[in-house]
Amino acid sequence: MQRFWTLVGGQAEYKKALQLDPNDATAHQWYAQDLATIGGREAEALAEISRAHQLDPQSLIISQAMGDIYSFARRYDDAIAVCKKLAYDNPTFAEAHDCLRIAYRGKRMYREFIEENKIFGELTGDSNESEFAASLEQGFRSGGWKGAVTKGIEVREAHRKRGYSSAFEIATLYAELGDKEQAPLARYCLPRTRP
Repeated sequence: MQRFWTLVGGQAEYKKALQLDPNDATAHQWYAQDLATIGGREAEALAEISRAHQLDPQSLIISQAMGDIYSFARRYDDAIAVCKKLAYDNPTFAEAHDCLRIAYRGKRMYREFIEENKIFGELTGDSNESEFAASLEQGFRSGGWKGAVTKGIEVREAHRKRGYSSAFEIATLYAELGDKEQAPLARYCLPRTRP
C-alpha cells in the first residue's frame, strides 16, 4: 500500500496477515496508518488503531499513531488529548511532540505549533529541525503566520541545497501561502481542515 500504492492488493495482504494473527498490534497499527492516508476511510483507520491500542496499550508508537490518525480525521482535539498525555507520561519521546505539532497546525494554533517544533528539534537533536523552529518563531514575531511560513520555506530550501529536506513539506508551506506555482501537489499535502 505504501510503496507501490496498490491499495486493493495491499489491503488484501493486511487482511491476510490479520487473519493469520488477529492479535498482531503492529499490523493493526500499520493498516490503520495506511487507511488514514488514503482519505475517506478514517472510521476504519480509527477502528484499526483502537484495536492496536487495545492489544498493546503500552506502545508509545501506537499511541502516537492514534494521535496522527485523529488528525487525519480532523479530530484535532482528540489528537491533542492523546498526544499531550503521551508527552506528559514520556517527556523525552520526540514523536509525541511531532504528533502535537500536526494537530496544532491543523487547528491553526500556530504559536503552539511553533513551540512543539522547538521541542521536537531539541529532543531529536536535529539541528535542521531546531533551525526550522527558530525560523518559524522569528517569522511569526515579525509577520504572523505568513511571515513564519515564508521564513520556514527559506530554511527548508537552504536545507535542501545542503542535503535532504522534504520537497513534500516545502510544497505544503508554499500551499499555505497560496502559491500555486510552487506547490502543485499541495492539495494532497495540506492537513484537511473544515472551511
